[in-house]
Amino acid sequence: MTLKRLAAMTAFSAILLALSACGGDEPAAPPPTPQAVSAEAVGHYCGMMLLDHAGPKGQIFVKGRAAPVWFSSIKQVFAYTLLPEEPKGLAAIYVNDMAAAGPDGAADLKAWVDARQAFYVINSSFIGGMGAEDAMPFSDQARAQAFAQTHGGRVVRFADVPEDYVFAQ
Repeated sequence: MTLKRLAAMTAFSAILLALSACGGDEPAAPPPTPQAVSAEAVGHYCGMMLLDHAGPKGQIFVKGRAAPVWFSSIKQVFAYTLLPEEPKGLAAIYVNDMAAAGPDGAADLKAWVDARQAFYVINSSFIGGMGAEDAMPFSDQARAQAFAQTHGGRVVRFADVPEDYVFAQ
């Protein structure tokens, strides 16, 4: 084998190796869009119909599954992401955007925000759909702060919600 041919084969092999390391994977698919709460939507932990509960709801899309996992309260959304026995391959997490709530304070079940981008009011006087204090998600930080001033509590981001808050009775 000639030196030129060996150099060409080595260069070709290096190019193939670089290409396989740099982008052989398929481009990431966009996350699924949030679904409307239907009459058939059932809470993952409580097994009850979501429409039977007041307050904001949540939905999580697990990679490889078309239908979301539904939640009757926002604390349950956090619990699902923290519990070791629950799936970790999450494609999207959505919570109702309380910045779009009606004048009566009821959640707009068609208004969703990416849970990781939301601002949450925790430790407030708000009683959620499961009859216990719950986090209130907002897409707008100013609206979250106004809610906290009126109802108590503090504003935190998704990654800053303490585990002891999520699992408190």
